[in-house]
Amino acid sequence: MNLKPLNDRVVVRRLEVETTTKSGIIIPDNATEKPTQGEVLAVGEGAVTASGERRALAVKVTDRVLFGQYAGSEIKVDGETLLIMKESDILAIVEQDKVEEKVA
Repeated sequence: MNLKPLNDRVVVRRLEVETTTKSGIIIPDNATEKPTQGEVLAVGEGAVTASGERRALAVKVTDRVLFGQYAGSEIKVDGETLLIMKESDILAIVEQDKVEEKVA
């Protein structure tokens, strides 16, 4: 992918929505909502402050993020639907717990 977002914009790939509940019920496609989690694929150089300096973004490539259901603009790149959104549209970074295995 040769896509470089400008300023404080971020390119995000939506994560797939689960179509089966924990109890095994299959949810039809027309009853599911758009996923609100995604993986950051590319980030811009940062927002320009009033003093003319760049403020680095809080998100980085490979971060898993939460965003509003209608956040960003959908684009198609190489047949894949991606989102371009401002960093301010991102609500949170999902930190995945690292499971440490204890050696017996």
